[in-house]
Formats: sequence, structure tokens, C-alpha cells
Amino acid sequence: MDQIQDPTPDAEPASTEPSDVAPQDSTGGAISADQARLVLRRVKDPELNLNIVDLGLIYDVHVNGSNVQIDMSLTSPGCPSGPEIMGEAEQQLRTIPGIGDVTMNLVWSPPWTPERIEPRVRAYMGF
Repeated sequence: MDQIQDPTPDAEPASTEPSDVAPQDSTGGAISADQARLVLRRVKDPELNLNIVDLGLIYDVHVNGSNVQIDMSLTSPGCPSGPEIMGEAEQQLRTIPGIGDVTMNLVWSPPWTPERIEPRVRAYMGF
């Protein structure tokens, strides 16, 4: 009895990596500042419903291998959502595969102003 061969080639197995997680750098697990900023875009100011990167709250991203240090501010020193925003930022950074230590620094100099908002978002808001 002859065997019938399936004419369709074997399909490539689907990737099991989550698509919303930034991939590791090819340098053996080093994290890039761009990866950190991309992940921080997931964090929104709950009052404005805009991400903290476009709002200009992220002042600097320092990367040393797999360790990340973020300098960020809030729209005001009395921002009631400050602890929530900073906690969510740290939580999102920890989703990066291979992440090491995460340090969140709250800075007030220079003070945040609406001019720090990304220009297209500022135009959308009417500033």
C-alpha cells in the first residue's frame, strides 16, 4: 500500500515570546535606554490619561548593563498620584527580560512645566 504524502510543508512553530515585552539586547542581557523608555510609555498619569514619557515626566534613563536608573518628576510636588505613577513605572520596567536593579529617583530640578510635554501632545492639548 502506497503512503500519501502531505504536499504542504511543515509550518514553522509559533513564537512563545509575549509580543508586548521588549526583547533583550544581543549583548548578553544588557538593557537599552530605548527599551526602558518604550516600556515606560505604558505608564499613564491617571488624571490626564497620557503616558509619562509624552508628558515629559521622564528626565533621564541611565543604564548600566542590566541595571536601570530613572530620573523622573511629577506635574507638581503635591501630585496625589505620584506614588501610584512611580510604582507603576517600576513595575513596568521589571517586565523587561533580564532586568537587574531598578532605581526610581524623584527629581524636582528643573521643575516640570507644560513645555516638557512632547510637542504633538502639547498641540493636541491646546498648549
